[in-house]
Amino acid sequence: MTPDRKTGLIRRKNWRNKMNKIISAKNNRTLALLLAAALVSALILAACSGGKPTVSTGTNPDNQTLPNSGASSANANEAAPAGNIALAAQPEPTARFTLVTGFGDGKLVFTGKGGDIDGKFNPDLQVDVGEVVEITLEDGDGGLHDFAIPDLGVKTGQVNSTGATQKVVFTAEMEGTYAYYCTITGHRQAGMEGKLVVGSGTMAMEHNTASTDQAEAQVSSSSETQAESSELPPAAPATAESIGRDPSDLPGPLGARGPETVRFDIETIEVEGQLADGATYTYWTFDGKVPGPFLRVRVGDTVEVNLINSPESTMVHSIDLHAVTGPGGGAAVTQVQPGEQKSFTFQPLNPGLYVYHCATPMVAHHIASGMFGLILVEPEGGLPPVDHEYYVMQSEIYTENPLHSQGAQQISIEKLMDESPEYFVLNGAVGTLTAGFPLHANTGETVRIFFGVGGPNFTSAFHVIGEIFDRVYDQASLTAAPLTDVQTTLVPPGGATMVEFAVEVPGRYLLVDHAISRLERGLVGFLVVEGAENPDVFHSETPPDGSH
Repeated sequence: MTPDRKTGLIRRKNWRNKMNKIISAKNNRTLALLLAAALVSALILAACSGGKPTVSTGTNPDNQTLPNSGASSANANEAAPAGNIALAAQPEPTARFTLVTGFGDGKLVFTGKGGDIDGKFNPDLQVDVGEVVEITLEDGDGGLHDFAIPDLGVKTGQVNSTGATQKVVFTAEMEGTYAYYCTITGHRQAGMEGKLVVGSGTMAMEHNTASTDQAEAQVSSSSETQAESSELPPAAPATAESIGRDPSDLPGPLGARGPETVRFDIETIEVEGQLADGATYTYWTFDGKVPGPFLRVRVGDTVEVNLINSPESTMVHSIDLHAVTGPGGGAAVTQVQPGEQKSFTFQPLNPGLYVYHCATPMVAHHIASGMFGLILVEPEGGLPPVDHEYYVMQSEIYTENPLHSQGAQQISIEKLMDESPEYFVLNGAVGTLTAGFPLHANTGETVRIFFGVGGPNFTSAFHVIGEIFDRVYDQASLTAAPLTDVQTTLVPPGGATMVEFAVEVPGRYLLVDHAISRLERGLVGFLVVEGAENPDVFHSETPPDGSH
């Protein structure tokens, strides 16, 4: 290599080294500017959130993106968005709690995991003023849940599969005691609530005053919002599939057969169904209809019950059959997560007509959503023959909006707790036993009605206008002598009866609850009797009024 070429190579190498240093310095300055900008952004976010940035993150075994709440959020299975830089500006949590969703003491609960709260239901969470708190919510039952402390503006995203988690981080700045709970409809009332205790748990006077002022402001704002909403046009009519069960949809008599092994596969399905003209409702069902399937067995059978919870469900469901002698009527072993199934066997020991229902907390919520049905245990030798058998159940529906509202309706837990329903219905919805599936018979025939009350709250005064029950098997006792010549029979929630009568005169007869104002809220069915007139029993020159 010549001296000139060697000198040129050295110069070019020195030049490259200088350029690399310059580029490195520029990169460092750029990085420094970016970090400074991020720090300023974090400080601005912290200031805007009152000095307590909240970050909620979640994980999900099924890799589903779940909604999160807070100043910034991210699914732990994805790259965090730039907004999560607020987390970097926040001190490391000094108080960590894990709460697992599930069941305890017959209720839905948060169960503490680890530390002083391990194994405790809805534990008090004790922290000091100024501590940075991290709450991890873990789904232990496969249902849909979240965690919130509304007074502090704290809320996680939702979990909806076993093992899924959501976290929320916040600063406990103000001394006091604050309620935490699950915000999913009905879950707080079902038992999912506890307390966060900050410091001594006593709120200072100025904070009390501030809270009162804030509450009054919220009430005022709420009143204004309600006034504005009352001026909005009504919701558009909504339509959906019918969920009302045809009363003739039941298996036939068993007769004098001997004991057998009988298996029932029952699926719990959550579905939007038609409630009334122009109104739909979110029903929870057994096999997609209300009431659930009519189950028919005899004393001494071996009965296998397999409960399947649809993978599309958002809730845990179960089944409690009043005909079962065993823990929870079967509910203790059939708390089934979405997409799973559980089974048990039992031997029916007592003849009778029994209610079954979902017994997952909040039980009244599940029943009011349509989760009930009847199981008939026939005595040895079966039941006396009749011409027609029908399956009818009464229940109440508690909607947020008033009676006759249009559009999609949702359950009101407040009205449910106050026992103030908007609708009373037969077989799940308004019109099921009138426009949908009226009962039919011919003159001279005998009719048997298996009648039950799902409730969850109201007793029925069951009556057929224009007919008299020839026989009433009171409280569905099939081995006692029936009552005879009964006009109206009382059936409590969770109870049933069997009535039988002959029809002698053609016409349209109304099935009602003789707490008669309930008819105006949807509770009515038709029994249409056809055949020759019977003037010896009933005669008039005036044709029947169409309202009867």
